[in-house]
Amino acid sequence: MKTLVRNLSLLTAALMIAPALLAEGEPAAKVGTLAPAFALPDPAGTAHSLEQYKGKIVVLEWVNYDCPFVKKHYGADAMQSLQRELTGKGIVWLTICSSAPGKQGHYEAAKWPGLVAERKAAPSVVLLDPDGKVGKLYNAKTTPHMFIIGTDGKLAYQGAIDDKPSFNPDTLKDARNYVREAVTALLDGKPLPVAETQAYGCSVKY
Repeated sequence: MKTLVRNLSLLTAALMIAPALLAEGEPAAKVGTLAPAFALPDPAGTAHSLEQYKGKIVVLEWVNYDCPFVKKHYGADAMQSLQRELTGKGIVWLTICSSAPGKQGHYEAAKWPGLVAERKAAPSVVLLDPDGKVGKLYNAKTTPHMFIIGTDGKLAYQGAIDDKPSFNPDTLKDARNYVREAVTALLDGKPLPVAETQAYGCSVKY
């Protein structure tokens, strides 16, 4: 019971924070500034807050499994491979779905474990954001749209996963992966070669 109350409290607090920040008319998430706090439920209903990963590098991936750009990365095992690679190094990977009910990419919570298993996805956890509050808080525009938070809690990178804005899997062979590049720089204590790029993919279905 205590755990349930704590989870609900985390989620309520985060949902109160998000509208307040959005009311200012500017996206709260900006490279070089503290990443906005949030909490979202996983498919089992357990709340996960960004705060609980304090001091760790965190990758945020906005997903819509029905988007052809997302299918490119998952169909070739590229996204899953990167998830396994980075989580194996202690990185936290949060996959977030902000598709609204009735929109492409939205699934009831009970279906998510099967969807993740089918794709052999390997994030730390999948989080559901059907009202889009966290997606809008981060100004997530596409699927995929990637964000990386450093150990200092600041947003270190936001944008595309790579430099090939195509849904053709053949482009993965010689793609420059900005996420791997950014995380490697953070782990090595070096400046990021690129901190911001133009995200590509399907629009987030708010």
